[in-house]
Amino acid sequence: MPPQTRPIRRLDPVLVDRIAAGEVVERPASAVKELVENALDAGARRIDVVVEDGGRRLIRVTDDGAGMGPDDLALAVDRHATSKLADGDLTRIATLGFRGEALPSIGSVAFLDIVSRPLDAPQAHRIRVEQGVKRPVGPAAHPFGTRVEVRDLFSATPARLKFLKSQRAEAQAVADIVKRLAMAHPGVRFSLGGDSLSGFDHAACGDGEAGLRARLAQVLGLEFRENALPVDAVREGLSLRGFAGLPTYHRANALNQFLYVNGRPVRDKLLHGAVRAAYMDYLPSDRHPALALYVDCDPQDVDVNVHPAKAEVRFRDPGLVRGLIIGALKQTLAGAMHRSATTGADRLDAMMAARGPAQAFQQAWRPAPAADWDWRASPSAPAGLAEAPQAAFSHAPSADARAHAAPAAQEDLDAPLGAARAQVHDTYIIAQTRDGLVIVDQHAAHERLVYERLKAQRAQAGISRQLLLIPIVVDMDGADAARLMEHRDALAQSGLVVEPFGPGAVAVSETPALLGKADIAGVVRDIADALADETPATPLDRRLDHVLATMACHHSVRAGRRLAPDEMNALLREMEATPGSGQCNHGRPTYVELKLADVERLFGRR
Repeated sequence: MPPQTRPIRRLDPVLVDRIAAGEVVERPASAVKELVENALDAGARRIDVVVEDGGRRLIRVTDDGAGMGPDDLALAVDRHATSKLADGDLTRIATLGFRGEALPSIGSVAFLDIVSRPLDAPQAHRIRVEQGVKRPVGPAAHPFGTRVEVRDLFSATPARLKFLKSQRAEAQAVADIVKRLAMAHPGVRFSLGGDSLSGFDHAACGDGEAGLRARLAQVLGLEFRENALPVDAVREGLSLRGFAGLPTYHRANALNQFLYVNGRPVRDKLLHGAVRAAYMDYLPSDRHPALALYVDCDPQDVDVNVHPAKAEVRFRDPGLVRGLIIGALKQTLAGAMHRSATTGADRLDAMMAARGPAQAFQQAWRPAPAADWDWRASPSAPAGLAEAPQAAFSHAPSADARAHAAPAAQEDLDAPLGAARAQVHDTYIIAQTRDGLVIVDQHAAHERLVYERLKAQRAQAGISRQLLLIPIVVDMDGADAARLMEHRDALAQSGLVVEPFGPGAVAVSETPALLGKADIAGVVRDIADALADETPATPLDRRLDHVLATMACHHSVRAGRRLAPDEMNALLREMEATPGSGQCNHGRPTYVELKLADVERLFGRR
């Protein structure tokens, strides 16, 4: 039977609006985003958002913006009607909303009620749209501004309701949208209320860097403000501002990365990739920085019309944007010098809150083991894993007993990391400053210093190498050996020369001079493991940095090695002169600073 042909016909306008609503309004948070952006474009200085049942039952957005008269109200709920494209030029979008589809799309799948009053109008007017059916405009009572109510969202399309998440999840998505918009407009007061969420009321902040810092503290908390660095850069008409978290202030995911383009919150792969590249030298691959960055450019240089929800953008010159972000962030992080995250007082507060004074006291005064107790007799004693003692340091003087014997030099006390006064547990250096003390992890700190030295050598004249009198043969898995041979040229650039030595083995003939008597076999095996984690698309510079980081970890001063007072002070001074020394190659802090006030609080003096 031949297929039957059916005539082409126009869809019903209400059905067309519902199809458009599926693109623009995916969930209640999408409707909230459109309505709040309309309020911002209207010049609102205060925006109040209320939701019920995660936005299904009610969404109410009230603002004190310019408002609309009766004629504007009638047009506002028609498709492709907008006040934001005065000249019709789609290449110069200078507002947050412009598609002219949000209100009619919402009205086609819900009950929409808009009440608005311009500043110069004697009264307000109202219009209702009931699941696509527009009612006439009528008078109403309302102060200056606009109130939009959306009730029973998706009641006209019940199938869409089945794909929504739980009430709490939808409410949290609404809160996230309002939070992101509030961070982009610190001069506007934002409030959010409703069930299944923690409401807030963020007062308007001032303009400039101070106002933005205050708003970020309101939204992200005081901890972010204390651990964030200001970013300010301009290149070829493109500007970047905001705050970037210290490398030691990192998170397990990228949810604390807030990126904006011309005041519009976006989730863009180009921008996130640039952020990851900038922090690549400071964080392990499974950790993410916290930051809020704002890119501003000519509207002609960015296309915001590539996604119905306006969540993605496309730049005319993506290389310029990527280069600006990477360069600005690297310069900012390098300018922080040795600064580490200000976590000393926070950790003390968390420890005291978790344990309580009594428990902390008991923990501190736990009885010591008996004097004749031998750990080797314990059933839990390690077997075959203990390292042999290092003969080079078997007769080293005890720094614990000697560091404080002589008075500290005044210039050391005035230095940012102070003067070394003791070494405890052969691992941590205790330094005294004018107004507190600093605890340094000697292994983590020296690991970073060696890494930066190797990078500096590679950038200047190449890493200096030393020829081994007898090559070191390293046995390993055949796949690991083949991988090392594949990256032989890159390893040579890092100062490590390896050659094949039969199946499943390589011979190391030259090593970086800076490594000295490091465990070369262990270095080579760790490098093979690191290269196994890299993908073919990983840039060469990243692979080289990974190799250098592995070498630095092996050569650094190990925990358990005693240091003389001069060695400790030399380590502190080099940390102060080395960018990025506030964290090791794995993103952990190299030191914690405690102000005298923090110590006094521990003893109840404050």
